[in-house]
Amino acid sequence: MENIIKKIENTDWKIITETMHQNGYAIIPNLLSGEQCETLKSNYDNSNLYRKTVTMARYRFGLGEYKYFTYPLPDIIQTVRTNIYPYLAPIANAWFKALKINVSFPDNHEELLRQCHENGQEKATVLILKYGKGGFNTLHQDLYGDIYFPIQVVFILDEPDTDFTGGEFVLTQQIPRAQSKAIVLKPKKGDVLIFTTNFKPEKGSKGYYRVNMKHGVSEVKSGNRHSLGIIFHDAVS
Repeated sequence: MENIIKKIENTDWKIITETMHQNGYAIIPNLLSGEQCETLKSNYDNSNLYRKTVTMARYRFGLGEYKYFTYPLPDIIQTVRTNIYPYLAPIANAWFKALKINVSFPDNHEELLRQCHENGQEKATVLILKYGKGGFNTLHQDLYGDIYFPIQVVFILDEPDTDFTGGEFVLTQQIPRAQSKAIVLKPKKGDVLIFTTNFKPEKGSKGYYRVNMKHGVSEVKSGNRHSLGIIFHDAVS
């Protein structure tokens, strides 16, 4: 786990912060090794690790499957979740301050989870997703309760254009009184994509305004696509 912690610490967080402010997303390459990605995938069928399995077609979320981890989380996930959060909290606080939202996020992740638990949000929200040929994920936001952290991350666990084709990560920006903008991203295996859970501030002529964003996955044309989503707040159910 020390290798992951060092990679997080050695990331140029000034650039990541500026990119998040500008775009609402940023990519850190190669945070996980290929071996770590394979370990996460190899445990997909280990039912002891998960609290809930969702078949996406049943709820018209798309075509594929995802599983919510239960506590305690695997060491890799716990390490990333705990150590990356303190770098994201200042970004989240700057966004809420710009939009005049009277919420302040704590400096450490343990305190955020304490606030969630006091609000009845005690279920882990980290999830692993699997798509086969034809799989996709409709545009959505991951909130899970009244207390939510406005930034989340996703790791791609397979190599695009080698293990699968298609399956691009899609973000949409809804600017007030304008058409939506689509952003298509292709992170590589082991990359971490950081992105807004539901909105980001944008500076206009009269101050900051809110740009709502959703995310999803385009249709997988061939192969299998696995990804790991880390949401920092817990869920009610």
